[in-house]
Amino acid sequence: MKRAFLHPGAPATVEAPHRNQMGAVMSPPDVSTRQGSARVIAVLGALVALGPLTIDMYLPALPRVVSDLGASDALVQLTLTGTLLGLGLGQLAIGPLSDALGRRRPLLAGVAVHVIASALTACAADLAAMGALRILQGLGAAAATVVAMAIVRDLFDGHRAAAAVSRLMLVMGVAPILAPTLGSAVLVVGDWRWVFAVLAVLGIGVIVLAALALPETLPPARRRTLGIRQVLASYRAVVDDPHFRPLVATTALSFAAMFAFVAGSSFVLQGQYGMDEQQFSAIFGSCAVVMVASSQVNPVLLRHHRPERIAAAGLAAVLVAGVVLITLQLLQVGGVLGFLLPVAVMLAGGWLVIPNTTAAALSRHGEAAGTAAAVIGAAQFTCGALTAPAVGTLGGDGLATAVVMSAAVALAAVALTRALLPLPALTTGELS
Repeated sequence: MKRAFLHPGAPATVEAPHRNQMGAVMSPPDVSTRQGSARVIAVLGALVALGPLTIDMYLPALPRVVSDLGASDALVQLTLTGTLLGLGLGQLAIGPLSDALGRRRPLLAGVAVHVIASALTACAADLAAMGALRILQGLGAAAATVVAMAIVRDLFDGHRAAAAVSRLMLVMGVAPILAPTLGSAVLVVGDWRWVFAVLAVLGIGVIVLAALALPETLPPARRRTLGIRQVLASYRAVVDDPHFRPLVATTALSFAAMFAFVAGSSFVLQGQYGMDEQQFSAIFGSCAVVMVASSQVNPVLLRHHRPERIAAAGLAAVLVAGVVLITLQLLQVGGVLGFLLPVAVMLAGGWLVIPNTTAAALSRHGEAAGTAAAVIGAAQFTCGALTAPAVGTLGGDGLATAVVMSAAVALAAVALTRALLPLPALTTGELS
């Protein structure tokens, strides 16, 4: 299979069959068929869902946490920021480890940390303990996210890589939308602590799935030396790539725009527009439908258009919707639909940007896919972490959410313009 997606890389190979923890022989994953590819992506989808579920399942419980722990809204919101920082910093550590030790061991160890942190968070006595444990949760969940993205780079090439990332981005986009619905269901039968108990159980499920169904995809011959100097050199090589940086900035800022909506939604929809927990969850479910549709369209578009063109078109639509959203919020017209309809366009357009720019950035460093995925993930979650306090600082209402979303998108447009100018165009042969 010819490797070409914006930048050539090393051939994708996997090591010989080995045995899983149950003693069964595990053959390298076969992604040459649609069925085999779908099976691998389904497993990877379960991995990447862990991070968004960790972030957002407790959103409907925020008022209960405030009441139970006697903290302010702003302080409780910082636990959300802490989780994002943990996800970002965790990826920076785990990415190089996965390039040196293989994908499976860092994955299983990281998710085990997530399980322990989730169980302890369910027992947290005060906000300080909860905040520290939420950071640890994020660090553990980071293993699932970064390893999944690195495995995509191990196994897929060309437009198939972009399509695979699109499927995973679908999960990463829909999971935070559906997570509050799941959280609300948990709150029907228990308090906010039950949410973290459920997260611990989900983490155990991810460990079992990965141990039994996910073979190693990075053979020893392709692993890198593990050491401080080597790790720093690997990061330097990735970050010094002038094509890689603007692609990462584009995907990270687009992710931040989406997370601004996630961070502000409970305060806008429940506080400003008076929705209850169930109505709030239903709205999130509707947003998920929009994102599912957009993510399903992207692989179809990739058959006829270059990834960077799709990303540019999606970002243009998001920019226009952002201007409309700010205008409606300033004029205070349109009500809840005047807020949700432009947001829906922004979410749909963003999911034409993020998978394509992510795949393009990953494709440039196949020899260090874990490190490259770590940089991308860290940038995404760090930018996302900054949006939560930004929305709160500006007032936490619809206008604040609109301004932060639109500002992130505007910066993403600048970055994408910079990314497109020097990149070589794909040929028809490279897309095959």
